[in-house]
Amino acid sequence: MIAYQGEKGSFSEQAARQFFGAHAKLKPLPVFSDVFADAEKRKGGRCIVPIENSLFGSIHQTYDLLMKHKLYIVGEIKLRIELHLMALPGARLGGIRTIYSQLQALGQCENFLGTLKNVKIEAVHDTAAAARMIRERRQHDAAAIASSQAAKAYALKILKQNVESNHRNYTRFIALSHKPVQPKGIQKTSIVFAAKNIPGSLFKSLAVFALRDINLLKIESRPLVGKPWEYLFYLDVEGTPNSDPLKQALNHLKEMCTFVRVLGSYTPFGNNSF
Repeated sequence: MIAYQGEKGSFSEQAARQFFGAHAKLKPLPVFSDVFADAEKRKGGRCIVPIENSLFGSIHQTYDLLMKHKLYIVGEIKLRIELHLMALPGARLGGIRTIYSQLQALGQCENFLGTLKNVKIEAVHDTAAAARMIRERRQHDAAAIASSQAAKAYALKILKQNVESNHRNYTRFIALSHKPVQPKGIQKTSIVFAAKNIPGSLFKSLAVFALRDINLLKIESRPLVGKPWEYLFYLDVEGTPNSDPLKQALNHLKEMCTFVRVLGSYTPFGNNSF
């Protein structure tokens, strides 16, 4: 059973099915904290969560929950966010009087929505919820903006495809499991550490990778809970801790930091073994 945040038909479900397979058994949950807790408490538990969007940046709650739970990153998937206008079968675009979607999704469709006349726009908590709502209410004069997964889940007809203003909108999802994996081929490792609160500590911490020609792919800082104005640093780097360069870099990092943890090694944008 793989947990994800959102309703049936959400982008997280779409990502889960692309990563784990179309027939994977999925468990939708309302909030991110429930997703992590469910995967951690169940034997063999797994989950998938968004961690970064190409337009809006990092999803901080995911980073914070990575620290709170004993789970390993085992893979990642990049999902293009395609938004479609959908309605009940038989509905026509000219007959639509209300459009529902999540607030951020509506903002991503401003150009298209600006071309419509005499249509009321209403925000709901989730794109998939918008699709479910018009199905349950049998609103023939209403439409939802959501994913193709939502149209399939609620048997809706897509009236207009790709109504998003920016067609290069991607979300990166990470898959998490109780056990780490040993990736093959190109490898990527995620790390979190806390540097000492002294001048130059972050520079010296990052230098352990530069000295060994290890490529840093991403760096993210988050507040260290309980220690105001101190921070945790999350890194994505090329390589695996089994290789000598990264093994040496991590040992060096542990000598100068107060905390170091490997969050997982995996194949970039690939399915390792699921």
